[in-house]
Amino acid sequence: MATIAIDPRVSSGTADFVASSHKMFIDGRFVAAASGKTFPVYNPATGEVLTHVPEAESEDVNRAVAAARRAFDEGPWPRMSASERGRILWRVSELLEKHNDEFAELESLDNGKPFSVARIADVPLAADMFRYMAGWTTKITGRTFPISFPGDFHSYTLREPIGVVAQIIPWNFPLLMAAWKVAPALAAGCTVVLKLAEQTPLSGLRLAQLFDEAGMPPGALNVITGFGEGAGAPLAAHDDVDKIAFTGSTEVGKLIVKAATGNLKKVSLELGGKSPAIVFPDARIDHAIQGTASAIFFNHGQCCCAGSRLYIHEKIFDQVVEGVSHVAEDIKVAPGLDPSSQMGPLVSDEQYKKVVGYIESGLAEGAHIAAGGPVSGVERGYFVRPTVLTGTNPKMKVVQEEIFGPVVCAVPFSDKELDAILKRANDSIYGLAASVWTDNLTIAHKVSRGLRAGTVWVNCHNVFDAALPFGGYKQSGWGREMGEEVLNNYLETKAVTIAL
Repeated sequence: MATIAIDPRVSSGTADFVASSHKMFIDGRFVAAASGKTFPVYNPATGEVLTHVPEAESEDVNRAVAAARRAFDEGPWPRMSASERGRILWRVSELLEKHNDEFAELESLDNGKPFSVARIADVPLAADMFRYMAGWTTKITGRTFPISFPGDFHSYTLREPIGVVAQIIPWNFPLLMAAWKVAPALAAGCTVVLKLAEQTPLSGLRLAQLFDEAGMPPGALNVITGFGEGAGAPLAAHDDVDKIAFTGSTEVGKLIVKAATGNLKKVSLELGGKSPAIVFPDARIDHAIQGTASAIFFNHGQCCCAGSRLYIHEKIFDQVVEGVSHVAEDIKVAPGLDPSSQMGPLVSDEQYKKVVGYIESGLAEGAHIAAGGPVSGVERGYFVRPTVLTGTNPKMKVVQEEIFGPVVCAVPFSDKELDAILKRANDSIYGLAASVWTDNLTIAHKVSRGLRAGTVWVNCHNVFDAALPFGGYKQSGWGREMGEEVLNNYLETKAVTIAL
């Protein structure tokens, strides 16, 4: 039961769900934690307790994995026709669209993001992912091979589901990250144990209800809530899990890899970033200003691919910095359910202190504030103003480390550095994304080729689609999300040769 009154701006359906007694989804049933423990979920706009959810521990992880194991080894999900699996995923997409505003309200309450953004981005993109993957269920095929071994043979490959998949998702896009993970794994015929982020479990628990309504067989999808140490760690190390897919920080990703060594389970990782945005002097300045501002300030900067390093040619440096600073100062920072909100709070007190700490660190090392700063002007909640820093150098923490907040470092470069700018942009342990701002096709193609990043946007940033693969080079991860490419995360290839 909720411990405070729900924001009066939310619908009655959302209020009823938040105030309900929340349960995990294991083996087709909604259940409490075996220990009976719960933990609080906080509203980042106020810092107050919003509701409580079950605290899963090893016993609950074992129950969920056992259910997924039975469902894979004996249950109907991997044995259904591909079109039957596709129909269930398609039904989930329809239910998400039906409850679009409810899910947007949950995301705003739980994560802090503006309701207006969640209803036109997070929820529709999640529905698109389920619909797109529903179409792939009937298109997972093998190949035939004319082999040269002496004799007469028929050789071909089968693409088969990898088995029981553990998935751990972050708090920055709770519903969308669940869709990115669950949809392709289920489309491939795997069974899933999904661990939700402890900060933002509500939309994932509601999604489990939609799967139940859509006719998901027991055990094919299991959804648990808990902390990394109590639930995530035993899930990652579990010997009955065949594959783990994780989205989150690079630091935790390395722990996931270590945990997977016990039974050498397959691993895919979508990790951190420190993405460069490079503005050349021939760029359309107004377009580049708006685009690079959106690159860092979208979703409060809590994006793994946020354009947090802004390299600007010296001829237009002052103009672009001034423009991005004006955008930053004009952004309305307010609770996500406020109709005027353009940027909500950070997700938690821990994240707030981390981001403010980075700003203060930059100032202590000699950076200057062109806009924003650590003081939000909002009386309560985890709010940080959109911040533009200048006067940084490559050795500063704010330039090297992922801040995961609305903070950008603006750096000039000259004509003499046109070749060197690629080296500077690539001077990072990360390689998730980048953007290039130019009207020169030669520069666009050459710089795109030279950037060591899994995604390069030209004259845009943060463009996502279910059909486009997304993932990183270097310490930004292993494997890809979305598109046909993501199915490789969840399929094994079997070669069959028959002597004729």
